[in-house]
Amino acid sequence: MIDIRLIREDPAGVVAALKKKLFDVDFTEFLSWDEDARRLTAEVETLRARRNKVSSEIPQLKKKGENVDALMKEMKEIGTRISSLEADHAAIEQRIHDFLYSLPNMPAEDVAAGGKEANVVVRTSGNKPVFSFQPKDHVTLATSLRLLDYERGAKLGGNGFWVYTGDGALLEWALLSYFIQHHRKAGYQFILPPHLLNYQAGFTAGQFPKFENDVFVLRPAEGAEPGHLQFLLPTAETALVNLHRDEILNESELPRRYFSYTPCYRKEAGGYGSTERGMIRGHQFNKVELFMYTRPQDSDAMLEEMIGSAEQLMQGLGLHYQVSKLAAADCSASMAKTYDIEVWIPSMNVYKEVSSASNAREFQARRGSMRYKDAASGKNVFLHTLNASGLATSRLFPAILEQFQQADGSVLIPQPLQPFMGKDRLQPSA
Repeated sequence: MIDIRLIREDPAGVVAALKKKLFDVDFTEFLSWDEDARRLTAEVETLRARRNKVSSEIPQLKKKGENVDALMKEMKEIGTRISSLEADHAAIEQRIHDFLYSLPNMPAEDVAAGGKEANVVVRTSGNKPVFSFQPKDHVTLATSLRLLDYERGAKLGGNGFWVYTGDGALLEWALLSYFIQHHRKAGYQFILPPHLLNYQAGFTAGQFPKFENDVFVLRPAEGAEPGHLQFLLPTAETALVNLHRDEILNESELPRRYFSYTPCYRKEAGGYGSTERGMIRGHQFNKVELFMYTRPQDSDAMLEEMIGSAEQLMQGLGLHYQVSKLAAADCSASMAKTYDIEVWIPSMNVYKEVSSASNAREFQARRGSMRYKDAASGKNVFLHTLNASGLATSRLFPAILEQFQQADGSVLIPQPLQPFMGKDRLQPSA
């Protein structure tokens, strides 16, 4: 949520910042509501002060034998007036909050305006593989190596699902084990959160109310309270950002580094044409997620740390990839800055995202009332929250198959995964 003081003090600046995200907003009516809310607050405070003053005088006047009927009548009228003003104020405050909740985060100053067309590749790692034979795509390889069963996945869940089988299940688990081992060594605390989350979790993450239709929502149980909602997490970020909701942390505890493994459940899985075949886009995939709570002055450095951690994993696997800095409108609504790590998929001739590393700054912390006590000032300050995939497997799996395929139809297993697999190569079935 954007700080309302920024809008009061520099509405034109906020408008210009959000325009970089291709988000148009007019604060004229909003500022009028804000002015009305502050006027009502002042009037209520004046009336309360009068009521307190008179209330303390009435017993003394009664003691002196004076008539207080007029004052009692005034007190009643003041009480009625305060109730009416408070109701008006509550209605306006709700309007103000609903408006603020609908706004995306402001992009960082160094983030370019525009959408995908303005993304910038900041570096690449390794070289694109060159084959002396006709390479196969990951769907063909996964099928010939009996790693995935797409037909039975569709039978069980429909389009956008698959079943890991045999060495495919081992390869998937090896990737996850490699990630977990790496992050534990780096000092991140391992978290296994619930996969079913409540509405407030989605709200704090910035996904609700605007993107409520993008997640799998469970049908409320019979007799459930009105407004009760549970949904399947679309990413572990949605859970991890809520660990310290409504809490005040000690500055000495920061930064808090967490990581989590979960499946991710996505309602929209996109198209299923030739460009989105196999595992490239699905309704359920596995991901290890990094998350940090930091002081504002540390968050830029922590973002670089998270990017570096994800890149170390990619380099360990020996995969060719690039890092892109996203333009404002290509960042998610909650994020001020995002870098994508994108792996090369030879058969598609494109790079596909396997990690997004983002800084939400105080946007999510405001929505979830997450602060820390500043040791120097003693004041409660909003935290900065950051997240990064470390990593998602559904594009890595195809990239490994395609980048490391051999002329005989086998696939070399990256060295860090070999101890988990117990072999160095995937061989076609006889």
